[in-house]
Amino acid sequence: MDTAVGRSGRDRRPGGTDVARLAGVSQKTVSRVFNDEPNVSAETRDRVLAAAQRLGYRPNGAARALLTGRHHRLGVVSLGTSHFGPSSLLVALEREARGSNYALSIANSFEEDPSGLAEAVDNLLAQGVDAVILSEPVDDGGDPLSVDVPVLALGAAPVVHAPIVLSVHAAEGGAAAAAATGHLLGLGHRTVHHIAGPHRWWAARERRQHWQDTLTAAGRDVPEAIEGDWTASRGYEIGARLARDPGVTAIFAANDEMAIGAIHALHEAGRSVPGDVSVVGFDDIPLAAHVWPPLTTVSSDNAELARVGLTYLIDFLNSPDSPPAPPPEHEHRLVIRNSTARPSTAEEENTRA
Repeated sequence: MDTAVGRSGRDRRPGGTDVARLAGVSQKTVSRVFNDEPNVSAETRDRVLAAAQRLGYRPNGAARALLTGRHHRLGVVSLGTSHFGPSSLLVALEREARGSNYALSIANSFEEDPSGLAEAVDNLLAQGVDAVILSEPVDDGGDPLSVDVPVLALGAAPVVHAPIVLSVHAAEGGAAAAAATGHLLGLGHRTVHHIAGPHRWWAARERRQHWQDTLTAAGRDVPEAIEGDWTASRGYEIGARLARDPGVTAIFAANDEMAIGAIHALHEAGRSVPGDVSVVGFDDIPLAAHVWPPLTTVSSDNAELARVGLTYLIDFLNSPDSPPAPPPEHEHRLVIRNSTARPSTAEEENTRA
């Protein structure tokens, strides 16, 4: 690798002038390339990037921020948990950001910490970020969040006061939970029981609300939702309770782990899935296709959500004086497998009655 040599004769970190010299361009052109400014030809951009790679050059973020007023860094508030939804979305955001001109700073909030969300945002702002992304937030019961940079909310989120709040939402606002519930009703089940996520989670509230709205719109009874904690063990406990009620023939769980736990309990109680009870989950975790029976679920495709969200945010940051584009929609997809079926003949007769 080529190195830059200082007056002392020791190797030093290569700078923009070294890149400019090797690429045969001005230092201003190097700055334009790394600030992703227009009016640089593709050939020149490629030559500068190749020279930078050869020298091992990394732009000085602090210096660039002083010159441009931008840090080219995005802050992500994620929930500190190993649950599939938040962790897979965080990985997807990190992977997607590598193809952009932005780095990510990540601060975790924690479900048991009532001030975790505000503290995580403050931590990111102290580091210097151009915008904040809210990923799977929970309701900390505090005052509305105040942020002095643009905010992107991925899905449902708390009230935020910011220069601008962008959002990416599910198509038709909750179509995913509605589709899961509607699928079970369409098979002929009289109603659908719900194993809900923790009420402090905005995503859990949204799924519960659209399950309830779908039943109400169809003129069906709305059973009492039973709150879980996203874990298979809690799903098992709730499943054992529901298994004792012969009127339960369809269950929509707010995530796959609780759905899998419920299926375990139903089997142990002698109630077959889907012969006696149909079960639908949410997330489409890798294991969902390989449990028995394979689980019908909602695929949220977090890789696509990360791509759509980051593109939307960065487009706005690159043209802040232009009105933001309409909020993009993130499509969920119902994946139908073998854990759902028409109800038994007796239940169909009750439904017709």
